[in-house]
Amino acid sequence: MSVGLFSPDGDLVPLVAIHAACFADGWNASAIADLLAMPGAFAFAAGDGFIMARAAGGEAEILTLAVTPPARRHGLATALVAGAASHAHLLGAASLFLEVAAGNAAACALYRRLGFAPVGRRKAYYAAGGAIPEDALVLRSNLPLSPLGKSPPAG
Repeated sequence: MSVGLFSPDGDLVPLVAIHAACFADGWNASAIADLLAMPGAFAFAAGDGFIMARAAGGEAEILTLAVTPPARRHGLATALVAGAASHAHLLGAASLFLEVAAGNAAACALYRRLGFAPVGRRKAYYAAGGAIPEDALVLRSNLPLSPLGKSPPAG
């Protein structure tokens, strides 16, 4: 599976479609372009998925990870996170953070396998389309990513 760095001047239409297939409040092209224009922001993409992140001040943050439902559970999300983590580390980040819906068992398991550990919780962080608000878990991993199944040391 080929995962590559997305060019900031690349075609955003596929990313918009992927995000819309994954989230009730998917981002439009303008939102994605604005995020990619931020200092330290970057994206990796592959066919049915993409990840956006940014690195600054020795830390990095995953802004979004989207893999279309038919492409899930085939290793694409793992490859995207690994690509973004490696790139963030090259940009000088020593740790990588993200928020994930507390009830998203599949995503939580993915991040746990990649070495992320919980460091916080944001109450009622996700509240799209009138749905019942859901907490977000704040997760962190050291960079480079820890071996699969190993939690990062505190720090």
